[in-house]
Amino acid sequence: MVSAIIPARNEEASIARAVESVAAQPEIAEIIVVDDQSTDRTAPILVELAARIPKLKILHTRALPSGWVGKNYAVTLAADVAQGDWLLFTDADTCHMPGSARRALADAVDHDAALVSYSPEQELGSFWERVLIPFVYCRLSAKFSFARVNNPKLPDAAANGQFLMILRDVYQKVGSHAAIASEVLEDVALARRVKQAGYQIYFTAPIGIIRTRMYRSFSALWQGWTKNLYPLMGGTPTRMFSEFAEVFPAVELIVLLSFWASLRGAYQPSLTLLAALLVLAIAVRCARFAEQLYRNPYPLSYIKYFVPAMWLYAAALVASWWKNTRGSVQWKGRTYPSGAQPLAQKTVPQRTQ
Repeated sequence: MVSAIIPARNEEASIARAVESVAAQPEIAEIIVVDDQSTDRTAPILVELAARIPKLKILHTRALPSGWVGKNYAVTLAADVAQGDWLLFTDADTCHMPGSARRALADAVDHDAALVSYSPEQELGSFWERVLIPFVYCRLSAKFSFARVNNPKLPDAAANGQFLMILRDVYQKVGSHAAIASEVLEDVALARRVKQAGYQIYFTAPIGIIRTRMYRSFSALWQGWTKNLYPLMGGTPTRMFSEFAEVFPAVELIVLLSFWASLRGAYQPSLTLLAALLVLAIAVRCARFAEQLYRNPYPLSYIKYFVPAMWLYAAALVASWWKNTRGSVQWKGRTYPSGAQPLAQKTVPQRTQ
C-alpha cells in the first residue's frame, strides 16, 4: 500500500492536476493533502476534489512551530496519520504519468532500495524558465551523479522532493522530517540520512513518468532558486566560488586583464585581441553547455539562451550565498533565518543487518 502525501500552500494553479494524476495510480491507496494555511482558492478546490475522489483526505496546518520549515511540518502531519507501507512525498506542481507508482515500486524491488526518487521532466512556459531551469539542471547533473548516488559504497546522496518514495519503517528509523525540521533542502537531507543509516537509494530521471512546472513567474523563479542554489552546490564559500568560476568567465577575464597590464614593454596586445580571447573562452563554455543539454536531455536549440543563462545563474548563486549566510530565506510568504542547519547533523541510527 502506498500513501501519497502532498503539501499545498497557495497552489490553486496546479493542485487539481497533481491530485488527479496521483489518484489515477491504482497502487496508491490514499492521498493526504495538507493545506498549509493557503489564502487563495486551494482549499475550495480540495473540497471539490474530495467529493469525487474517495481516497483523498485533507488536513490543515495551524501555527508553524519554531524551528520548522513549513513544508517539513506539513508533510510530518500527514506522515503521522498515513497507513501505507510506502510513503510517496510529492509536490502540488507535479503531474504523475500513468504507471509512475508501479514503476517506482518495481525500481524499489529491482534495486533493493528503501528510497526511490525521480527528477521530473520540466515544463517551461516563460522566457526566464527556458533561460535558467535547463542551465540549473545541467549543473546539478554535473554535481550529482546518479551512478554515485546509487552506489552504496559511496557517501553521495541526493533525491528530489517532487517524487520521493520511502519505506515507512525506514522513514521512521531515520527520524522522519522531524530530524530535518529546519532544512530548506529537505529532500537531499532525508536522502543523506537514509544512506548514512545503511539503506539503498535509487535516484534517476526517467522519461514519461512525472512532469512539473515549478515556477509561473520570474519572482517565484528567483525566490525558489536563490533559496536552494547555495546549499545544492555544497553550502560552503569555497564550493560556491568553485561553482561560480566554472560557469562564469570571471577567472579568464582576470587572467587576461592581468596579462595585458603586465606587458608594458615592447609589446602590449590590443584590447580587441583580449576581447577575442574572452569570446573564445565563452565559446568553449557554450560548447560544454551544448553537450550537457544533449545528455540531460534538453533541445539543443536552448543553446541560444547560454549567455543570459550564465549571467542569471551566476547572479542567483551569489544571491543564494548571501541569503543563506547573511540574510534570510523567503519562500511561500514565510521568512526563515539563514545560517547553518544543525538538525541534519544529528546521529543517524544505523541499519541492523
